[in-house]
Amino acid sequence: MNWIKVSIFTTSEGIEPVSGRLYQLGINGLEIEDEKDFKDFLENNRQYWDYVDDDLVKKMEGETCVKTYVSDDNAGHELMIAIKSTLEELKILDENREFGRLEFEANNMTEADWANNWKQYFHPMEIGEKVMIKPEWEELSKPTDRIVFNIEPGMSFGTGSHYTTQLCIESLEKYIVPGVKMLDLGCGSGILSIISLLLGAEEAVAVDIDPNAVDTAYQNAARNGIDKSKYKVLAGNVVTDEDIQKEISINKYDVIAANIVADVIIGLAPKAKEYIREDGVFITSGIIEDRLDDVKIALIENGFEIIAINHRKDWVSIVCK
Repeated sequence: MNWIKVSIFTTSEGIEPVSGRLYQLGINGLEIEDEKDFKDFLENNRQYWDYVDDDLVKKMEGETCVKTYVSDDNAGHELMIAIKSTLEELKILDENREFGRLEFEANNMTEADWANNWKQYFHPMEIGEKVMIKPEWEELSKPTDRIVFNIEPGMSFGTGSHYTTQLCIESLEKYIVPGVKMLDLGCGSGILSIISLLLGAEEAVAVDIDPNAVDTAYQNAARNGIDKSKYKVLAGNVVTDEDIQKEISINKYDVIAANIVADVIIGLAPKAKEYIREDGVFITSGIIEDRLDDVKIALIENGFEIIAINHRKDWVSIVCK
């Protein structure tokens, strides 16, 4: 398998929050180049300066960097979109700009260049029994009886390639029936909420902390013939934003989906309980195996009954009601 090196540019103060978000995405192998540590080493070892290689000094001058590697395939490129998405969230939270520019390079390719080249890895894919995801720039080689979801994801997380998204879609196929109302928490590209509407949901509300997700989701909805009268996309933090909470609470929902990460699902569990209808279904995903028990405990403590736990590779989806 080929690998892509992803280098994230931050500061010494940003190492911990950046690393934490990568861990939440299931990325455990990290390389840290901390400019502050290297400068401290030089300052405290002046007597050895003659032995410090000039090229190394030049290399370490500049920004602190967190590096990791992702597979050079659909799953890896979906993971890069997730990295992009979580960095955008961190930028919003970094009000004092302590964490640097929070941008990345992929194999010495800038973020902007990668955004224009990654599409070559994304092709039509069948998921579950009913759905096919098709990038807008591709043509189908033969007719299909599946529901076709056309997507131009831009740089918002959610193309269907990642195992966590696939697990969610397979569960949506079981629980979305005509007439239900659906809530998508952490919507990214809008993939789960729009597919729910294509499967027959009466209406859907989608929320993401990244403001860029709003335009991306609405554009993807339009590509699939979804009218705005059935679909509402909001930007904000469901846990802390009272305006978002008021907007969402207008309805009770038959199906709620949260394809995010374990810590966020744990934080959302009380809100999901508040917004869900009696006998409604809460579909969670984006959980790495090591965090399964933590999420289970949080869901049970908030009154949910776990009805299914689905695994794919190192990822888990929990369905409860």
